Amino acid sequence: LIPVLDAVENAALPLVLDGVRQSEAQQKAKDWLTRVGLSDRFSHRPDQLSGGQQQRVALARALVAEPALILADEPTGNLDSRSADEIALLLRQISSEWNRTVLMVTHDPRIAAHASRIVFLKDGTIVDETRLSDGGVSGRNNGQEQLVRAKLEVAS
Repeated sequence: LIPVLDAVENAALPLVLDGVRQSEAQQKAKDWLTRVGLSDRFSHRPDQLSGGQQQRVALARALVAEPALILADEPTGNLDSRSADEIALLLRQISSEWNRTVLMVTHDPRIAAHASRIVFLKDGTIVDETRLSDGGVSGRNNGQEQLVRAKLEVAS
């Protein structure tokens, strides 16, 4: 994030750089910031936000242009469990409703259980792959989370 820009300006930056009118870019940024739970932080600069809030601004910035492929490296790493679940569900919703591909890296079995397909790596090599029965968790499916945990233990 750019330290001198507030959350809206940071999230709108990709659109502004792409030539979208400032007002339109900022409205889309506000929409995404609201979706990631930051509607009360629009005017805050990065140094006025927690690490988890900064991560959510970065996620809004990544999603504001509605890309076909979303690469997410530990997108919930600095978030509390409730916020992490909300972001994982949002990414799942984006994948299914917008027909977008989300490639997410996580070490958290609870978050991995939201995926429709999980690939397990060890030392850069694929050691296992799983497709979850319902295309990911909707709500809390402890059985799928336990499956992911067990496969992680075997893979490590």
